[in-house]
Amino acid sequence: MATTERFFERLRIERGASFSLATFDPGDTCGVEISKKEAHTRLAEEWLTRLTQLQERLWAQDRWAILVILQGMDAAGKDGVIKHVMSGVNPQGCQVTSFKVPSAEELDHDFLWRTTRALPERGRIGIFNRSYYEEVLVVRVHPTALARQKLPPRLVGPDIWRQRFEDIAAFERYLTRNGTVVLKFFLHLSRQEQRRRFLERLETPEKRWKFALGDVVERRHWNDYMSAYEDMIRHTASAHAPWFVVPADHKWFARLVVAATLVTALESLELEFPVVDEAQGAELEEARRQLLAE
Repeated sequence: MATTERFFERLRIERGASFSLATFDPGDTCGVEISKKEAHTRLAEEWLTRLTQLQERLWAQDRWAILVILQGMDAAGKDGVIKHVMSGVNPQGCQVTSFKVPSAEELDHDFLWRTTRALPERGRIGIFNRSYYEEVLVVRVHPTALARQKLPPRLVGPDIWRQRFEDIAAFERYLTRNGTVVLKFFLHLSRQEQRRRFLERLETPEKRWKFALGDVVERRHWNDYMSAYEDMIRHTASAHAPWFVVPADHKWFARLVVAATLVTALESLELEFPVVDEAQGAELEEARRQLLAE
């Protein structure tokens, strides 16, 4: 199994000025050559076991929060990552929020409002299935979406995307300065693999519910989306809130990368269970004495 450091070397983007999406192969597995069955076993026995232990310490220590952001085209595997990577985590310490088309109430607020309300508390892992980055992706590709946001006309100019990048970068720096670890994953799917997955959904009765006609419509904007993703990563990748460009044509590999990255980030926090001080120890001993006396 390739080490997590190897994943990081090739997939972690901290400075995006020269980033080019063309240099990342969606079918790459970074030299990891194992079967899907073996990958599933390693995910469960190695990474998820460690994740479960670390999450318990995160919850008990109650100092840090983890924000995992998943972005990617339709069928990139965001739901599958959540299902498989977080399968061993205590539900009390984890929250998943999916962001769809903004509601009327959300459109009456600034573009960060709806995601800010869903941020994880200290001690918890929060997962955003799509996020505030939709504001520089879908909204950029579809100008009508920007028009629905009711911004004063004089604030909508050619610099609006640069301004939003600046706002997002400042917001993420604020989060990290207040104890929230921000991990951002772009699940990089090829157009050919998306087509295959769409056809599989259409041809498999129990998967048809996942498909919507709008998914095919969005495919027509593929090049626009790739350009928007590239620009987004260039302007918002940083040392404190890096992007991980995860090859997603192989679901098993994408899940291993996300799990390994999350575990490594948690291990870097040196999480420990709270230590009972002398006064608390005396109280506990008294409680023990009373229970034994019953």
